[in-house]
Amino acid sequence: MDAAAVRKLMLGLPGVEEREGWAGQPAYRVRKKGFAYLSEDETSVMFKALREEQEAMVAEDPEVYSAWWSAGRFGWLGVELATADEDELRELLIEAWRLTAPKYLVAQLDQNA
Repeated sequence: MDAAAVRKLMLGLPGVEEREGWAGQPAYRVRKKGFAYLSEDETSVMFKALREEQEAMVAEDPEVYSAWWSAGRFGWLGVELATADEDELRELLIEAWRLTAPKYLVAQLDQNA
């Protein structure tokens, strides 16, 4: 999956806006809450995950996944786009959105699936 595919996926989710992030990179938000950020060079993506998922993905494949930050029940997972499995990355990005989106938007996505 490349940056253009990430952008298309993110913008296809209900309520998502693309904004400029803290370092000028593309940032994806739902209801003013960030859940995913492309790197400045658009070769990797960082997104919200449950801490257990973050730990499991990094342990499974540290060449592709990295831990960026953890606080409370969430961890931020970094993924190298060139080496990530496209289907797995798609699932993880949608889950990041689900962790952030309000229930009515999640229900909207589920209804359209």
